[in-house]
Amino acid sequence: MKVILLKDVKGSGKAGDTLNVADGYARNFLLAKGFAIEATAKNMNDLAGKKASAQHKLDVEKAENEKIASVLEGKEVVIKAKAGQGGKLFGAVTSSTVADAVKVQFSQVVDKKKINLSSDIKSYGDFSAVIKMSQGVSCTIKVKVVEE
Repeated sequence: MKVILLKDVKGSGKAGDTLNVADGYARNFLLAKGFAIEATAKNMNDLAGKKASAQHKLDVEKAENEKIASVLEGKEVVIKAKAGQGGKLFGAVTSSTVADAVKVQFSQVVDKKKINLSSDIKSYGDFSAVIKMSQGVSCTIKVKVVEE
């Protein structure tokens, strides 16, 4: 019997796969537990539509990420901070601070979890940060911490 898997089944396949399995295995396990549906013409068309929709969503997301990366690539983000004696900052400049500064200075929304700093910035100076977005899109920005 030909079935379409709805969920990952260990030893059989992943969700979305079309398999030929024994009738008993299909009826008594896969269909009964809701792991699969029978591969009729309607169900096959639905599966093709879902795959096309998912691919389109990924393509749109990648295009948006590439647009953001092209705007930010090589740009310098200036962050003002207060420091005590010796130039040591009160607190630290984190990826969250950098994300907020990017939003204000370049009108681009970047998730703070996607910004990679080598470490938290605790002094004045120039640093670099990598923004890694989904589908392998990334860009490098400069972070300049100046006295407030």
